[in-house]
Amino acid sequence: MSSSFTYQFDTPTYKGTSTVSTGLFINGKFVEPIEKGTIEVLNPVNGKVITSVAAGTAADIDIAAQAAKKAYKERWGLKVPGAQRGRMLNKLADLLQANADEFSALEALDVGKSFNIARNADITGSIAVLRYYAGWADKIQGKTIETNEKKLAYTRHEPIGVVGAIIPWNFPLTMLSWKIGPALAAGNAVILKPSELTPLTALRICPLFVEAGFPDGVISVVNGYGSTAGQALSEHMTVDKIAFTGSTLTGRKIMEAASKTNLKKVTLELGGKSPSVIFDDVDLEQTVKWVSHGIFMNHGQACTAGSRIFVQAGIYDKFLKAFTEHALSLKVGDPFARDTYQGPQVSQTQFERIMGYIKSGKEEGATIHIGGERHGNQGYFIQPTIFTECKPNMKIVQEEIFGPVAAIIKFTTEEEAIEQANDTLYGLACSVFTRDIDRAIRVAHSIEAGTAWINCHNSTELSVPFGGFKQSGIGRELGEYALEHYTNVKAVHVNIGHRL
Repeated sequence: MSSSFTYQFDTPTYKGTSTVSTGLFINGKFVEPIEKGTIEVLNPVNGKVITSVAAGTAADIDIAAQAAKKAYKERWGLKVPGAQRGRMLNKLADLLQANADEFSALEALDVGKSFNIARNADITGSIAVLRYYAGWADKIQGKTIETNEKKLAYTRHEPIGVVGAIIPWNFPLTMLSWKIGPALAAGNAVILKPSELTPLTALRICPLFVEAGFPDGVISVVNGYGSTAGQALSEHMTVDKIAFTGSTLTGRKIMEAASKTNLKKVTLELGGKSPSVIFDDVDLEQTVKWVSHGIFMNHGQACTAGSRIFVQAGIYDKFLKAFTEHALSLKVGDPFARDTYQGPQVSQTQFERIMGYIKSGKEEGATIHIGGERHGNQGYFIQPTIFTECKPNMKIVQEEIFGPVAAIIKFTTEEEAIEQANDTLYGLACSVFTRDIDRAIRVAHSIEAGTAWINCHNSTELSVPFGGFKQSGIGRELGEYALEHYTNVKAVHVNIGHRL
């Protein structure tokens, strides 16, 4: 039996109590880790310890993997009809809905994001994803293929088996739903490793897995560091697939581990340096709001953050003035305040990393237009920051900052904008702003990115695939496309009277 902690919330936006088990959730129950290690979970508002959670290692991953394999073979997979799997996912969504405010408060506490944004975006979106894949569970089908009169040929889309899901700290519950939704709908067992920085909602949802009716062993949650639990999951011979969201560097390590072990399937959603291209015929007010949402949403801690903002010369001055005013109006502060838009960065490490990029931008000759400093005197808050006079080779233009830092670059022609937008190792997303629909589609098609938004940014839809080009990843999440990465296609040939 593992320990738990209770947190009393008494805030302007949420008042209530949350109790979270802090152990490892394996085979339907919470247990202590084999090596008895712990990880401190810190409050990014003030840097103080919220609680400590169990730190799983390779030994715990092995136990979870064996439990997952046994559950998959004996009481899950195609032994449970898709309609029944769908009912469980819908029940899980119902339970999450019933506890939505508590999960929102935990997300705000753990990550530092606004409670209201967590409630209206993260938690609501996670519920919708679970319901979406609940609907798919009994619609995963193969095909009958015409060959000749003496053969019946068809395909089956079978579950892969045991899926290892490694999720990041910026959208913990959202990423959990993106991983377990299609995996469970397709009939796979899942071992989830949450980020060691933000494990609370992943732990809190575990009792809901049981209440929703998932058999023991079908879903396990193993906290731990990437270098231990994450590596063990990537290398384990019983794990048939890894689904990962995080940095490109870690994605490379996961691919290497898969290649050196059982050649498990790998899907990767990695970094980005997304361009927003703004032509001089835009609706200025709406463009400013969308571009601000593109870069400052979630404190800039989004892989799709529109951190490179290309503005056509004819509107550059007007845009910069309006964008500056809007950025200065964003409320930075307590995640539980009603009017907070931007909370703290998630950790001291991230805070220092972002401030290092700001320093680099200044040293390389860019101009800080606004921001560039710490906000307040405690916690990991950073002012919304805008750089101008940016050059293509600067680190703040080329590298993913993962913070509230925008680089604004002036351009003249459409061809110049496309060339600069594609001057990056990444290819996750882009946005194009113009009233000219022909130009909008032409430019969106020309930019090398997996998602292109026109006259909006960071506007995903759960039925539309999401993923990157180039070094932004492999595979797709969301929509029907995601299911392809959680099934194996088997071709069956039935001989009907053909004699040799």
